[in-house]
Amino acid sequence: MDFTKAQKRTEELKKLIRENNEAYYVFDNPKITDYEYDELFRELKRIEEEFPILKTEDSPTQKVGGSAIKEFKEIKHKYRLYSLDNSNNYDDLRKWYARVKKEYQIEKDLELVVELKIDGLSCALSYEGGNLILGATRGNGIIGENITENIKEIKNIPQKLNKPLNIEVRGEVYMSISSFNKLNEDNIENGIREFANPRNAAAGSLRQLDSKITAKRDLKFFAYTLISEDKSLFSTHNEAMQMLKELGFDVNPNYKLVKGIEPVVELCGRWETERFNLDYATDGMVIKINDIAKQNELGFTSRAPKWATAFKFPPEEVWTKLENIELSVGKTGAVTPVAVLTPVQLAGTIVKRASLHNFDEIERLKINIGNEVLIKKAAEIIPKVIKKRDYEDLGIYDAPCKCPSCKAPLIKQEGEVALYCPNTLECPAQIKGKIEYWASKEAMDIDGIGEAVVEKLFEQGLIKDFADLYNLKIDDFMQLDLVKEKSAENLYNALQASKTPTMTKFLTALSIKLIGKETADLIANEFPTLEAIKNASFEELIKIDGIGDKAAQSILDYFNDENNKKILEKLEKYGVNPQGSAVEKVSDIFIGKTFVITGTLSKPRNFFEEKIKSLGGKTSSSVSKKTSYVIAGENPGSKFDKASSLGVIILNEEDFYSLIQEHKIAESR
Repeated sequence: MDFTKAQKRTEELKKLIRENNEAYYVFDNPKITDYEYDELFRELKRIEEEFPILKTEDSPTQKVGGSAIKEFKEIKHKYRLYSLDNSNNYDDLRKWYARVKKEYQIEKDLELVVELKIDGLSCALSYEGGNLILGATRGNGIIGENITENIKEIKNIPQKLNKPLNIEVRGEVYMSISSFNKLNEDNIENGIREFANPRNAAAGSLRQLDSKITAKRDLKFFAYTLISEDKSLFSTHNEAMQMLKELGFDVNPNYKLVKGIEPVVELCGRWETERFNLDYATDGMVIKINDIAKQNELGFTSRAPKWATAFKFPPEEVWTKLENIELSVGKTGAVTPVAVLTPVQLAGTIVKRASLHNFDEIERLKINIGNEVLIKKAAEIIPKVIKKRDYEDLGIYDAPCKCPSCKAPLIKQEGEVALYCPNTLECPAQIKGKIEYWASKEAMDIDGIGEAVVEKLFEQGLIKDFADLYNLKIDDFMQLDLVKEKSAENLYNALQASKTPTMTKFLTALSIKLIGKETADLIANEFPTLEAIKNASFEELIKIDGIGDKAAQSILDYFNDENNKKILEKLEKYGVNPQGSAVEKVSDIFIGKTFVITGTLSKPRNFFEEKIKSLGGKTSSSVSKKTSYVIAGENPGSKFDKASSLGVIILNEEDFYSLIQEHKIAESR
């Protein structure tokens, strides 16, 4: 590249980077992906290295991004907050380490601390005499925003330390993925704009002018830096992390002290995939020299420490082309649009399809076939379309008027966003969907009866509904392509073994609108026989804690429908007989008590549900005034907040077992 072209491109890059810095740091609304931003930044650095005269003091490569917005009071940081240089490949990581060793002029391997890079909002917390006196955003590293009142609303940030220290603590305010998804669900339901990712949600929640709004959002804080003028407190970063924990801060548990760069490379490779098992977003790893004296010796560039670097994971958000929109009809008749994409690598897998949720979402995104769209796959299995290119206007995809399966006119039910096919008796897609769901693991769990087998049985006219499965013989299965005698026997035996399900499984498998597993469980607890459920009144159903008006009406409508009555009669004729609860009751110590379980516990949730039921209690999926106890694990989310506001007793696991013991002692007296 000649000098004239380099000069022109440098100005273009500076302008682009400044605009995107403002979008990301100031307005919490990034216009491009992190990966695209890093590529622009790297290109500018390369040009400046080739033509040093083009490197000016106001270049983004010499500054930390962001500035303070006007709504909050500006605050000058006592200690400057720097940014981090980063790499997105292992060779760059090894080059950084080689430069560091050269700077120290040593041959032996250095101790390094490797941490997950949390995708949230960086903050600095100041303590005097152990009391929190200031919380501030990073801003441009020199000037930040005073957000102390909002910081105080984050439950895991201590307002008073257990030691009277004068320190500064830095860390990341973040929102868990489960809380982020819940917040977006609530936003969609209330007609509010969705947040693009957990980082935006955390930033938007923390920078509310009304701290009451911040308090309602499930924000958390991971501490990662401790600064003190008392040099006797710690001499290594690892010791500082230990002290942060002792002082009452949450420190991300996945940091590790290693020697040399190769263990770092191994950890980065491992976390590229393992990060998707976490309930918070992380976009890379941070690597720091452990020895504080060595950190001070190495120092800083104008924007970043020389003793630390970040390794960025492959992008979790990428642009690709929307080639088509396919329409899927579910078991309830809901028509769902699915994006068919130009295949693209995303978070380690090739993605060809993504969710569009519903036609209101298409309207909101203003997308059409042919658009370039941004897709993401954070902790979600199915990728999601986030937005289209701002400059593209291809119109908006028209919602269908007729069912793609049976051509019946579609309807939109009051209070719902989905389009429905009302032709429940004859729509092939709905019928097959109900049969597939009946046999699924979530419902009757019939091994071998999947989508392909159901499709063949339906095509050949061997079944017309899920009850017909129990009228099939081994010879019927052998009519299907590639099904041999042994496979046919296995399918037949699996069906016979499913004839005595629990009432919860049976109700779930019926595909009753608004009745999922948890709701089915509540009904089964109250009405142990199918006859009792059939005869239940609306008033009796809504008395069940966790059953609302719509769910109760849906139960009544289902069992009063003539076609459903015929299917139930066939099931009875073929010997399908639900057996009530699968949990044997051993005590009544929790009789009349309702529990809600939330967060991550040491054992699967169904372990605690069965324990509660065996002791006479009930479980519910939602917190209300009727809830007796909430058992809360890690990352409990909005249920914890609602329980707190209603004054419901909140238990951890240890409290739960103690409660059982107390009741047993009381019962034995």
